[in-house]
Order: sequence, then structure tokens, then C-alpha cells
Amino acid sequence: MVNVFKRMRKLKSVRILNVRVGTGAAVFPAPSSATPEFPAITRLHLTYARKIYGGHQGARHFWRNCLPRLKYHNPGIPMTVRQTTDQEGPAALSVYFAQQASKTASMIAAADLKDTHAPAPADNEQVAVLDVKGLAYPEIWSKLKNLTNATEIAATEAEKTELRKLEQMKVKAEHDRVRIATMRQKKKDQERMLQEARGEIEKLKQL
Repeated sequence: MVNVFKRMRKLKSVRILNVRVGTGAAVFPAPSSATPEFPAITRLHLTYARKIYGGHQGARHFWRNCLPRLKYHNPGIPMTVRQTTDQEGPAALSVYFAQQASKTASMIAAADLKDTHAPAPADNEQVAVLDVKGLAYPEIWSKLKNLTNATEIAATEAEKTELRKLEQMKVKAEHDRVRIATMRQKKKDQERMLQEARGEIEKLKQL
């Protein structure tokens, strides 16, 4: 039972670490740190199709990998997601700015893309829509980071050490999985050969 609790605590720490660091671990400009070039971010909205084909895979992975980290480091910023059944429809990330969009938005955002599933901007907001269809999630994050001037959170030395340990554990777990699978297959092969041998013996007895 003690080992079970230890594994549960370890799993919890792994999940927390995975949210704290990695792609998307960053802080958006707040009203106190905003500039005319990069205004404060008020909210985000992501729309993509439920299935991954048709260019929606990257958006789905962005939702799984990046949004939890962004929410962890920006708890006061609402972040909504809409999954649709329209595989031919857009995969779009709407970024809402306070008062006005960043100057970079005119170069990066898709001026002709409208996301009908995204909330309408308030009177004190401007929205820039990123076309993320067909992009891998690191590419989506790169666009969002450039659009907002988000400050990435670097992993501490302790976190880097923990990440290395986790990677070593992952490699060992994969090695153990292959080893155990090989052992099980060998046992099955031996049982099959034994069963076949018994069948041959029974046939000889009937002669």
C-alpha cells in the first residue's frame, strides 16, 4: 500500500511539473506591464475540428499541451475552446487585446478569417485571429508568442533535474516493457510448441 501511495504522489508531481514547464509555459502582458506595441491580453479562444485530419491535428495538440500551461501561468485570463464536427472548417486561435491589437497582429493575423464560434469582442477589446490550420503545435505557439510578446518561463535547475530523471524513467520503462513483452511472447511460444508436441504424441498413439 505504501508503494501505491508513493506512485500516486510521484504521478501527481509529474503532472504538475508537466504543466509548469514546456511549450506554452509563459506569461502574457498584463495591464501593469503592457505597452502600446504589445497591449494586455484579455482572453483566448481556440476553435478546431474534433478529428485530427484536414489540418486540425496541431490545434488539438496545442489544446492538450499548451493551453494548460498558459492557463497555469495566466489564471486570470479566460481561455475557451470549441470543438466542431466540421473537418473542412477553420482551425483558428482568437487573441483578444485590451483596447487595441498589437502592432505585430497586422503582419501575423489572418485578416480575412472569421471564427463564428469565438465570442464577439467587447467594446474595450480588439481581436486578432490566427489561422492555425495545418500547423504543428510548436508553430502555433511561436505565432502566438510573437503576436503577444509573451514571456516564456524557463525551467529551474531543480525542474531540469527532475525532467532528466523523468526522461530516464521513461527510457527505462520502455526498456522494461519490451523486455517483459519478449518474455511473455517467449512463454507463449513455448506453450504453443508444447501443445503442438502433445498433439503429435496423441496422433502417434492413435496409429
